[in-house]
Amino acid sequence: MLYLIGLGLNLKGISKEGLEMVGRCKKLYLDEYTVDFPYHVNELVESLGKSIELADRALVEDLSIVDEAKKKDVAILVYGSPLTATTHITLVQEAIASGVKYKIIHGASIIDAVADTGLQLYKFGKTASMPAWKESFTPTSFMELVKENQSINAHSLILIDIGLDFQDALTQLEDSAKKEKVKLDKLVVCQRLGTKNSKFFYKGIPELKEFTGVRKPYSIIIPGKLHFVEKNMLEVFS
Repeated sequence: MLYLIGLGLNLKGISKEGLEMVGRCKKLYLDEYTVDFPYHVNELVESLGKSIELADRALVEDLSIVDEAKKKDVAILVYGSPLTATTHITLVQEAIASGVKYKIIHGASIIDAVADTGLQLYKFGKTASMPAWKESFTPTSFMELVKENQSINAHSLILIDIGLDFQDALTQLEDSAKKEKVKLDKLVVCQRLGTKNSKFFYKGIPELKEFTGVRKPYSIIIPGKLHFVEKNMLEVFS
């Protein structure tokens, strides 16, 4: 059987059900390529009391784990909640096609934790992902989602590619906004949501450029039209 188990946002975030399934499984894999963890893998191993094999993108996407689950109970541990990454949907589809039983155990994720900012969840539009730029790869298409959200006054949550430092992400965001003609005012920066190091910053880009200590994982929100309650709450973080 294949288990997709959400770890939540901190070392204690895994559910009781998730812990029970971890104890049952003969093999544990950890998805290590979708997020910058706020803790070390060794801490997770110690917390769960079982050995863990790291799974990179190639291992997960070649679907060999599904074949392994035909013979024994196997779990893929995912930071946050399992189905926030499209790769994991593919695993479920492959399990169904292969006749492999599966179970999804959800956990807290950034999608609900952003409510800590005071922004109302129902006012968020589509979530965008910002990839890390390379010399010959500087995509700005994620800004199309931001423009779509802004057309209905919705907030835009931007998930940041693994390994991308904050100042580099800020530069990419600013350059992308200029190219796609998106106006940026104050941004909300969310650091390590759901952990003891959780912090929020509500500032304009010139002020954020002075920040050097934003810790991974982090995300950026481009606010849409603010309700006065949202505005009052954000001012606490400004």
